[in-house]
Amino acid sequence: MMQRRSPATPCGAVLAISFLARVATGLELSVNNHAADFTLSAKLGPAISLSCLVHNSSRAEELLWYRGDGRVGLNDGNKVNISNICISPVNESDNGVTFTCRLARDKSVQVSVLLDVQFPPRLSGEETLHVEAEKDVTLSCNSKSNPQAQSTWYKDNQILTLQQSHHELYQSSEVFQLSIRKVQKSDNGTYTCVVESSLGKGTRDFHLVVEDKKPVFPMEAVIAAVVVVTLTVFFAIVARRDKIFKVW
Repeated sequence: MMQRRSPATPCGAVLAISFLARVATGLELSVNNHAADFTLSAKLGPAISLSCLVHNSSRAEELLWYRGDGRVGLNDGNKVNISNICISPVNESDNGVTFTCRLARDKSVQVSVLLDVQFPPRLSGEETLHVEAEKDVTLSCNSKSNPQAQSTWYKDNQILTLQQSHHELYQSSEVFQLSIRKVQKSDNGTYTCVVESSLGKGTRDFHLVVEDKKPVFPMEAVIAAVVVVTLTVFFAIVARRDKIFKVW
């Protein structure tokens, strides 16, 4: 007698059942009164509090917090139906980080918060560079900011006039570079990198000293001269060997 096998339930059907169950009960989460993912703007320093709350549940629900992909440790009294975390102090490394509150028994129930931490460029100091004439040199300003900053280069307190094939600029979200190809004596001076955003600006000075080009020592010519001198002495000795032996 053949046994009847129960038909397998497709994965899609399981997800659909889970979704319908949530819809039927109205179970959802909110973070700081937001029931959907949102972006939270912040400044450097002051602490940020995030509060996750379970809605429409008739049972005790455990909550989980994540920073990016990493789990946030919670105290036992800060896990059930309501859970709070505090980011203090807020710093540059928190910018662009996502904090997510999830339901422990159904991690598809979640709300995420993207931190938008705004801070001005941080740039200061000075540097002296000694470069031989005809060599290339690159001046680099490393500075992060949010919103992204723009850079301007000055030479001796005047906006630098860029020369094609002589100056080259490179800019990314964190790096601002000025490259000078085959420096000349006329490139001597103080170069200032000014990085500015709507929140402020930073500056850095580069004192460029172009030194005289060092003469290239012709090693091939020296080696050839040594060989010629050595052979000349050798043949001279061979040619006069009889006289040399008589003297001895």
